[in-house]
Amino acid sequence: MSKALSNHLAFWVFSAVVLTLIYGVSFGSYQLGAAVILMLLPVHAVYFYSISYWVIPRYFFRQRYIITGLACLTVAFYIAILYRLNEILISDPYIFRFYKNTDPNFTWAKLNGTFWQQVFSPKDFVNAVERSNVIVWIGVSVKFIKMWYERRQAAIQAELDFLKGQVHPHFLFNTLNNLYSLTLNQSKSAPAVVLGLSDILRYMLYECKSDRVQLKRDIEILEAYIALEKIRYEDKLDLNISISGSLADYKIAPLLMLPLVENAFKHGASEMMDDAWISIDIQVSNHKLKFKVSNSKPALIPANANIHFGKIGLNNVRKRLDLIYKGRYQFNSWEEDDMYLVIFELDLAGRALKPDVLYPQDARAENFVQVN
Repeated sequence: MSKALSNHLAFWVFSAVVLTLIYGVSFGSYQLGAAVILMLLPVHAVYFYSISYWVIPRYFFRQRYIITGLACLTVAFYIAILYRLNEILISDPYIFRFYKNTDPNFTWAKLNGTFWQQVFSPKDFVNAVERSNVIVWIGVSVKFIKMWYERRQAAIQAELDFLKGQVHPHFLFNTLNNLYSLTLNQSKSAPAVVLGLSDILRYMLYECKSDRVQLKRDIEILEAYIALEKIRYEDKLDLNISISGSLADYKIAPLLMLPLVENAFKHGASEMMDDAWISIDIQVSNHKLKFKVSNSKPALIPANANIHFGKIGLNNVRKRLDLIYKGRYQFNSWEEDDMYLVIFELDLAGRALKPDVLYPQDARAENFVQVN
């Protein structure tokens, strides 16, 4: 059974139970209430599916709102007539016989009058309009909420995919350039670069389709990326990496750390002729991930460096963190005369983080100018 069919059946079962309770109290018999609801439920179903699968797709989704309103009123009028016909021909005679069996003297004024007088009895017609609309519009409201949620999730996923995809082009371009240089020089490092690039691309194209990946695997890819960059810089870069804590038990959204490390190479090491350095520290403890990356800053900064550092790299990660881990992370970045520093802390157990200062023990961070 499909999920959609299961949802529809669950809704109608729920509606039948609720209406049975209401009618059961009114009739003084839940048995009678259940029987009457089963007789009237097809009318509710016709009403709901007429609105949901005819009026809304045909007019509302095409932004023909006046016609949508008129169509709803027209359907409501004909459903009220159908509801009254059901009452007159099926449910009311059943109710009358039920009470007549317990009380031979029972009479019911609702059954007085000719057939058409009963159909258009003002009081009974208004009651039919009221009773036929309650469940249907609850169902339509649920449908709209579900549609809104699905569209919101689709929009969020599209934005996440876009933000995630921004990691690929620059990295791929640089690595292919490195590989080209290595092959020209017939370097023994070329096969290692091909294998490393292959592993990273496989991760990006296939494993990153999941909402969460193993933290250990994400860090392995980060290390593979760093290894490729080290081949490019050789001894021109002082690189320090520290990874501590148990990684095996946690999952994380993929590619949160890699753009920040990529930034450190792109706007630090690649723009310095000498004395370039990058420091990366990853700690996992007490269900928290603490990530810190700092890098040297060139004396002469290109005109567009702040644009790249402040918007593309950092804002990319900030947006993804806010979409996925809202209330569960802290993110700060600083700029000093000779270095950049980025720190973020993420709770891996789903708990909220207090908005306090990250790493107050870092003495150098006290003199940093925070990057907005």
